[in-house]
Amino acid sequence: MAEQLRDFAHAFLHALRNLTPIIVVVVAFQALLFREWPEGGLAIAFGLLIVAVGVALFLQGLELSIFPVGKRLANQFARRGSMLLLMAFGFAIGFSAVVAEPALIAVAEQAYEISEGRIDALTLRLIVAGSVGLVMALGVFRVILGHPIHWYMIVGYITVVAVTFFAPEEIVGLAYDSGTVTTNVVTVPLIAALGIGLAASIRGRNPLIDGFGLVAMVVVAPMISVQLYGILTYADPGQIANGAALVGLEGETEAPSGPLVMLLDLFGMLRDVLPIILVILFFQYAVLRRSLASPVKVGVGFALVIVGLYAFVVGLKLGLFPIGERMAEQLITFDTWLWVYLFAFAIGFATTMAEPALIAVGQQAEEAAAGKIQGSVIRILVALGVAIGITIGTHRIISGHSLPLYVAIGYCTVLLLTYLAPRYIRALAFDLGGVSASAVTVPLVTALGIGLASQIEGRSVLIDGFGLLVFTSVFPIVTVMSYAILMERLAHWREKRS
Repeated sequence: MAEQLRDFAHAFLHALRNLTPIIVVVVAFQALLFREWPEGGLAIAFGLLIVAVGVALFLQGLELSIFPVGKRLANQFARRGSMLLLMAFGFAIGFSAVVAEPALIAVAEQAYEISEGRIDALTLRLIVAGSVGLVMALGVFRVILGHPIHWYMIVGYITVVAVTFFAPEEIVGLAYDSGTVTTNVVTVPLIAALGIGLAASIRGRNPLIDGFGLVAMVVVAPMISVQLYGILTYADPGQIANGAALVGLEGETEAPSGPLVMLLDLFGMLRDVLPIILVILFFQYAVLRRSLASPVKVGVGFALVIVGLYAFVVGLKLGLFPIGERMAEQLITFDTWLWVYLFAFAIGFATTMAEPALIAVGQQAEEAAAGKIQGSVIRILVALGVAIGITIGTHRIISGHSLPLYVAIGYCTVLLLTYLAPRYIRALAFDLGGVSASAVTVPLVTALGIGLASQIEGRSVLIDGFGLLVFTSVFPIVTVMSYAILMERLAHWREKRS
């Protein structure tokens, strides 16, 4: 028990350290630019403290449940030697993890409302979840055969750009965002653990080179499937999805409050994690016919994951979202866009540094690399990439430039760097692009994009408001690969000099 408390205290202090950039950004903008103390400052500080507690509980729960269970399952399936069984498990995990993803539900509902019923929210979620399941099965196939990840990503990127030219402009930004929000704080660690465990179980596979890459494939697949859905949907102007009555009924019901809200939110977290737990238990007991090792420990770990996620979301609502929304509204009123760019860069860097999924994957990468990669350096590089990406994406909305053009340039840059980057960093870099948009970043970035598009004359919320999240997935790949190329060149230069 004493050891667990020490681990929790260490994780809590680590989480507080990661939240420091957010606090610095908020205080600096409020004190130097707005020259006022934010309303509810005490509640904001308390909310950030709850976020730190939630991250600490979440990470401790991952170490007890998702990480060991995912790796052990992959190891057991590899010993069975059935590729079809492994691919079926990959599909089930991918579909179950995404279909109930809160960020995807929120984006789908926003798309339904903004498109006036043309885009059906449930259909969109099923399409995204199905494509994620299929690509997870394909990713398992890749790990087993040892195919290089960059060939899969090259085909994926080319397909995304090609389909974009045929897709209606109303669906393009939504499709890019739908791909980005599929990676959350639960699915990313589980997918990473599955890939690393599978690669470690197969002779001739390297966990760092072959184990990573599944998250990147998960991000690209929905971008293709949602655009294909948009081509079919907008081909028939008269097709309007049913469901407007449901929206109206929801608005008329009295919203619960107090302890009931807390209880409902906690059950909501359980609902989000439950499909994954059921898939794991089914394959463990019904397919493999083996009991879980240390089931009590695993159960406690899953409970900590759920409670940690709940505390994390509550803390965000109290501490980060109100101040972020208020600051975005204030910045738009200034005569210059410079402060909007600066806020986009600063908040992109700060929120990414606090992402629990990025912290978890950084730890996994550090362990798999055996000293070649530092988790703290990875997080800084990814945060810098997200900050640059959001700033460029914000400029696209302000200027009204074409989103597909920016994305095509970004993907071409990634492909060029893939050719130049050392082999050990490629799969990890692609995965880090998917990890960068998670629980903290997605709501703030989505609100910023929609807020800008709604305030700037001549911009469409559906066409211009969506799509900002794709910049958070492309540019971290650029920064991580660029850093690896630079370090390799420096190492060669030092070797020649010595």
